Amino acid sequence: MSRNTLVVPQATQALDQLKYEVAQELGIQLSPDGYNGNLRTYDAGKIGGTITRKLVQIAEQSLGGSSSNWR
Repeated sequence: MSRNTLVVPQATQALDQLKYEVAQELGIQLSPDGYNGNLRTYDAGKIGGTITRKLVQIAEQSLGGSSSNWR
C-alpha cells in the first residue's frame, strides 16, 4: 500500500484509470486484481514516469502556459 496521501481523495479512481491507460499504451500488462508483484522495476518506472509527464502536461495546459515561463 502506498504511503502517499492524496490531497483530493476522490482522485484515486482517476489515477488508477490513468495507470491502466498508460500501461496499455506502453504494452505492459497489469493484473486486474491489483497485485503487480511480478512487474519489472523498469516497467513500473516507465509507467510512473509517463504518468508524471502527462500530469505535468495537464497542469501546464490548465495554467495556460509552459514550464519555460517559470525560469
